[in-house]
Amino acid sequence: MDRFVKTPTGLEQNNESTNEVSEKKWAIISISSIPLVMTLGNSMLIPVLPTMEKKLSISSLQSSMIITVYSVVAIFLIPLAGYLSDRIGRKKVIIPSLFIAGIGGLISGFAAWKMENAYLVILLGRMLQGIGAAGAAPIVLPLVGDMFRRDSDVSSMLGVIETSNTMGKVLSPILGALLAGIIWFLPFFAIPVFCVISILLMLFLVKNPKKKEEDVLPFKRFIQKIRQIFADNGRWITAIFIIGGILMFVLFGVLFYLSGILEETYKVKDVKKGLLLAIPLGALCIASFTAGKLIKENKVLMKWVTFGGILLLGSSIALIGLSDKLWYLIIMFFISGVGIGVALPCLDAMITQGIAKDQRGTITSIYSSMRFIGVAAGPPVIALLMKGQEKWIFWGLSGLCVLAAILSFKAIRPEQEA
Repeated sequence: MDRFVKTPTGLEQNNESTNEVSEKKWAIISISSIPLVMTLGNSMLIPVLPTMEKKLSISSLQSSMIITVYSVVAIFLIPLAGYLSDRIGRKKVIIPSLFIAGIGGLISGFAAWKMENAYLVILLGRMLQGIGAAGAAPIVLPLVGDMFRRDSDVSSMLGVIETSNTMGKVLSPILGALLAGIIWFLPFFAIPVFCVISILLMLFLVKNPKKKEEDVLPFKRFIQKIRQIFADNGRWITAIFIIGGILMFVLFGVLFYLSGILEETYKVKDVKKGLLLAIPLGALCIASFTAGKLIKENKVLMKWVTFGGILLLGSSIALIGLSDKLWYLIIMFFISGVGIGVALPCLDAMITQGIAKDQRGTITSIYSSMRFIGVAAGPPVIALLMKGQEKWIFWGLSGLCVLAAILSFKAIRPEQEA
């Protein structure tokens, strides 16, 4: 991993850090709205999927594609958005992307409201949302990295960003169920409203970090530097990419599974279902915030917190099949939320702090693409596995966690760089 030069400790440096964070608190709040909005735009639909199946006369696999198509489109465009943000600036990519995401929500909502055979047009709107998401949420990580000089501040603020992301996941099932309880397609129309709010916050409260002319590399030189980064650091960077994808696959696979069985097996619907889905996501949110505050600049701690979180996740998933009681199921998913929650800020901090600013947008965007692959693959894979024996779901997800744990243990070795 790249060597990090630590800022000397002392009262003066601590005061400088505190002042910098205080001065930029409104900018951080504004930036935090982006992952919140993008998460709401996707996860808010999960509790509504069973209703959509009935209203649109589609299968569970088809309903899962409403989540998946959003992420699949984003996967391919995120690296391009990251490169553009390195070249022309973060805000110039983020704001138009939020606008596109809002238009996508309007198209999906209008199709669900007015069209008889709305499914394909809804997917088209979701594709546009995915295009918008590609240029919005993933660019937040490098933007935060650009804003602060101290690695400890970057880690702490990335914890806030990841908490905002997970807060979106907590609010999503509740808000989605509430809106769908009024009119089932209302969640689609909520998306452009959220996007407008986020655009206004970004326009007026966030300043783009100044970029010197000499920092903008020619494209050929830029590609050479990216190749050199992977040549020097490919082992740990690739490991973090894969781990991030696995964690998102498990998270969205579990949410899809839980949303389905709550309604079909336990007859829990509407807002009550949203509240139960919010329990493991609330654990994830609190764990992310706490981990972001604790890890600071300590790369060794980041590695072991990630490793421990993955073990906690894998263990809780493996134990789910021991009982079919609803309270037991929620407790196990609560524990799994804690495991994912402590790991994500550590991965964010390692990938952001370990890369120079002029390549940070591109590298973190590839990392975001891997996470979106997990988001895209989770629901349809779990939908297929739910047609067979459910034990294969838990064994498969636990096996992926074992793989992620091995990667974090063997491939991430910050102690060798100390």
